[in-house]
Amino acid sequence: MCGQTLVVRGGSRFLATSTASSDDDSLFIYDCNAAEKKSQENKGGDAPLVQGSGVILASTFSKSGSYFALTDDSKRLILFRTKPWQCLSVRTVARRCTALTFTASEEKVLVADKSGDVYSFSVLEPHGCGQLELGHLSMLLDVVCGDAVRGGRDMWGTAESVSTRFVSRISVVPTQPGLLLSSSGDGTLRLWEYRSGRQLHCCHLASLQEPVDPQAPQRLAASRIAFWCRENCVALLCDGTPVVYIFRLDAGGQKLVYRQQLAFQHQVWDVAFEETQGLWVLQDCREAPLVLCRPVGGQWQSVLESAVLKKVSGVLHGNWAMMEGSAGVDASFSSLYKATFDNMTSYLRKKEERLQQQLEKKRPRSPPPGPNGQAKKMRPGETA
Repeated sequence: MCGQTLVVRGGSRFLATSTASSDDDSLFIYDCNAAEKKSQENKGGDAPLVQGSGVILASTFSKSGSYFALTDDSKRLILFRTKPWQCLSVRTVARRCTALTFTASEEKVLVADKSGDVYSFSVLEPHGCGQLELGHLSMLLDVVCGDAVRGGRDMWGTAESVSTRFVSRISVVPTQPGLLLSSSGDGTLRLWEYRSGRQLHCCHLASLQEPVDPQAPQRLAASRIAFWCRENCVALLCDGTPVVYIFRLDAGGQKLVYRQQLAFQHQVWDVAFEETQGLWVLQDCREAPLVLCRPVGGQWQSVLESAVLKKVSGVLHGNWAMMEGSAGVDASFSSLYKATFDNMTSYLRKKEERLQQQLEKKRPRSPPPGPNGQAKKMRPGETA
């Protein structure tokens, strides 16, 4: 979401609609499978073009909301103008991408992949080739662009392994450009002064679970970090959970203050703040795909009656087929956790087999049978 434009994607398609008013029925739908096929000479690297299914892997708005970009599993970067909606270009990229963001000037879009490379593509020249900006040795899961400019280039941060496990999401605080939020596979939400690399606060999400279950697997990697400038509020959605954690940023104290949890009956796919409306929650429920939450008396509650909510939910309900079973599948980080196996059962079975083999070797063998089938009698001093 950007401003009052809401984008929901599923599979190879996305739809964009407005939350400005209940009378605004504007709707834009795009299918990546209908995108033009570009030649390999436009790619941002040297990898061969691979034909995928067009499933959207990542998407983002520019800061002003004037541009929107996405990448799909066919190794394509597709750039749009949003006012009005128009596809500007389709360019190929070196590898399948994990994240992308626009620079603060909106002159470039940065594309990151799991191999650790970041390419920049021009927005002003929508058919220009990509340029390698950053090379890494580790996997990149997220990339953000700060407002500060050094050496004539925009600064951006990457989700590197600063925690005990992978970093899933990072987000620059809009009201405090020097502060950065990060979430990790170790179940923490951290606040940083990113220019100096100094950690200001660390919150362990497992301690906030209601009720606390020490036996539950601590896999609380964030799939979305959203920020509400109006009240310095942070909403954190963890991968595969129907719970949204709400924090308040205490900029003066340089810490995060936990406020509450919002629990839902269905799997939550995504969350986003709209400055004038509140917190939008997209969930796996055809009858009620969207939930709108607002603070009431210091506590966040769902809005029961809203003309805008009814209108937008109706749009998603009518296009549910494109989202069902695919809207939330790309956010999973389950494959990034180290797998553990119980080898004790296999070890004990093999140990028992070895003992049985050793016992068989130690047992005296029976004498061979005689010509009539009877055991041959052994003479004194004769061995079998």
